[in-house]
Amino acid sequence: MKFKRILLKLSGESLMGEQGHGIDTKRLNEYASQIREAQAMGIQIGIVIGGGNIFRGLSGAGKGFDRVKGDQMGMCATVINSLALSSALDAAGVKNRVLTAIRMEPIGEFYSKWKAIESLERGEVVIMSGGTGNPYFTTDTGSSLRGIEIEADVMLKGTRVDGVYTADPEKDPTAVKFSDISYDEVLARGLRVMDITATAMCKENNLPIYVFNMDVVGNLRRVLSGEDIGTYVHA
Repeated sequence: MKFKRILLKLSGESLMGEQGHGIDTKRLNEYASQIREAQAMGIQIGIVIGGGNIFRGLSGAGKGFDRVKGDQMGMCATVINSLALSSALDAAGVKNRVLTAIRMEPIGEFYSKWKAIESLERGEVVIMSGGTGNPYFTTDTGSSLRGIEIEADVMLKGTRVDGVYTADPEKDPTAVKFSDISYDEVLARGLRVMDITATAMCKENNLPIYVFNMDVVGNLRRVLSGEDIGTYVHA
């Protein structure tokens, strides 16, 4: 697999690292180092990061929060994580730009496809925060949307597991990993690669997904070098 432009989806929950809450600076700096390696390979990188380490709108709704306000809180959480990653990239010497789906200058510039692509072509890492800017959509759906908009070659979904399995490998030791799988089979089996809306968007717009473990240092470079360490989801 050779990619010119990627959409990297990062898990907010993974940012907790070993401390179990908030943002673990060790994990954050590991991510920044891996992204710097990928950029050095000449690859244009767009990033969407979740906010589950700070607040998850859907779980908040289950605790009595208004769903719309809960989702808006989740959007703000993704902005916090995006600013943290931007700061870590700055420290690593990587030029980057934070764009937000909701106007909040001077925290970040308001997102547009054209602004994102111009920044990518200038060699900047573009961090697209705030989800889609709308409630009832996850950051997975935000990733699909942004990946399609910036015309990425692939969505690289960095998670805590090393691919897509027949069941949750953290709960079922008999779960079997797929090397590659079709969108249709993911949807038919109800596999939690991403939420249904996000997977359907990728299918309809022919954006392949590669699921891998981002928490192992060096894995991003391995994926971009063509090593088969995850699961490829495609038509």
